[in-house]
Amino acid sequence: MDSQELSSAHLIRGPSPPGPPSGACPGSRTPGGRRKQDWSCSLIVASLVGALGSSFLYGYNLSVVNAPTPYIKAFYNETWERKHGHPIDSDTLTLLWSVTVSIFAIGGLAGTLLVKLMGKCLGRKYTLLVNNVFAVSAALLMACSLQAGALEMLIVGRFIMGVDGGIALSALPMYLSEISPKEIRGSLGQVTAIFICIGVFTGQLLGLPELLGKESTWPYLFGVIAVPAVVQLVTLPFLPESPRYLLFDKHDQAGAEKAFRTFLGKEDVSQEVEEVLAEGRVQRYIQLVPVLELLRTPSVRWQVLTVVITMACYQLCGLNAIWFYTNSIFGKAGIPPEKIPYITLSTGAIETLAAIFSGLVIERLGRRPLLIGGFGLMTVFFGILTVTLTLQDHAPWIPYLSIVCILAIIASFCSGPGGIPFILTGEFFQQSQRPAAFIVAGTVNWLSNFAVGLLFPFIQKSLGTYCFLVFAAVCFAGAVYLYFVLPETKNKTHAEISQAFAKRNKAYPPEEKTDSAVTDDKPNGKPGADSSSTLDNYVKNRIV
Repeated sequence: MDSQELSSAHLIRGPSPPGPPSGACPGSRTPGGRRKQDWSCSLIVASLVGALGSSFLYGYNLSVVNAPTPYIKAFYNETWERKHGHPIDSDTLTLLWSVTVSIFAIGGLAGTLLVKLMGKCLGRKYTLLVNNVFAVSAALLMACSLQAGALEMLIVGRFIMGVDGGIALSALPMYLSEISPKEIRGSLGQVTAIFICIGVFTGQLLGLPELLGKESTWPYLFGVIAVPAVVQLVTLPFLPESPRYLLFDKHDQAGAEKAFRTFLGKEDVSQEVEEVLAEGRVQRYIQLVPVLELLRTPSVRWQVLTVVITMACYQLCGLNAIWFYTNSIFGKAGIPPEKIPYITLSTGAIETLAAIFSGLVIERLGRRPLLIGGFGLMTVFFGILTVTLTLQDHAPWIPYLSIVCILAIIASFCSGPGGIPFILTGEFFQQSQRPAAFIVAGTVNWLSNFAVGLLFPFIQKSLGTYCFLVFAAVCFAGAVYLYFVLPETKNKTHAEISQAFAKRNKAYPPEEKTDSAVTDDKPNGKPGADSSSTLDNYVKNRIV
């Protein structure tokens, strides 16, 4: 049972010390004088630096292949002709290009499967640090591929960069969820989505012909990947490890207390430490849950299903298809080639603004309306986009309506579905289940990403302007499922979220059984009964 979430309603409501705590950023008081949960400077720096070398690079690699597409295809053709003595045929070139785009997702799947082992052995922070080795290696391979005349270097570099993304998109949300207080957990979790959007925008910006989007400079677009990785590599070591990891896995209470002081910006952290220790007493017989055991656990059956469906919709809703193939979509919409890079740039700006908007309102509106509303609006705009693409030759203004629809789809996605699935994965599961849950979510995420990247060119070729109806159907199905199944998790403890799913699961969470075992220890005089009585009473009063 997550004590930072479970016990906060029972333990945190004591009076706050007067004055702003040391290390907190200014402006942490509400108009009524009550101090809000602190956004300490260390917490902000950890989230920004962590996201810069992680989710930023994921977003950058989604869009960076878009602008140099004709130059990379020409490079493939030249390399193929030099090796085989004849030009490459169009179908082979399409397949080779699809593999280049989609192998990023295969690497992401491999990275996701490494996260559990790396997170257990290295911790959250050092997993992110070691992950930068993959980013720097991939940047060097891809940047040198043209000079070496080896298209294999570019494909292998994309795969290694995918490994980096797979590790980052699991380790970063886990790190942020474990260092953030419950009151700002959603807003801090949206940092992942915001930096994905900033990464996409940066890839589009650097891909302009005036910058690096030229035939002679396109390899430098991939070399830029090393810069954020190096920044994280030299900055993150000065920030603490997750205090929960230090307590649970390293049994380092002094280090955990120091980390709490740094992240919360106050000296007295005994309350926070006691909450995590109370969770440890409740879970003292619970080991890290394997993936297969998580899938077989009745008390989280609907949580796992919801994460799987949400992550599948996150990828299959069609946004990656737009990011990967924006230029070709705008070309088919009738936009002049010289204007396409600048219109593509507007998509990155729109998604960044929408992600920031989501981060600002998520703790007011909640996760549920942003998710359902986002998928619902995407369904509508995908339908309109299909009509405008079909009728684009009937009037000169219709192609520009297609652009508006694409921008509206991107804004709808980034305002909710773009980041909330990662937050839900951290909120649905307790500490012992969380790594396995992120493996399940990451596996679905990357397999879906691979399917879209590989199959979309062929779907577009066979269905023409009706290809986006497939994505509309996915968005509609996701919105309907979430409307009937997803409870609101805003400001909810893990216990309250588990209770919301208990009726569907037809099983109580396992912590209740643990609680019963703890209370049964009292008559026998076993150690630990008195120390957990506060938590036991809370569980009885609020859950059982």
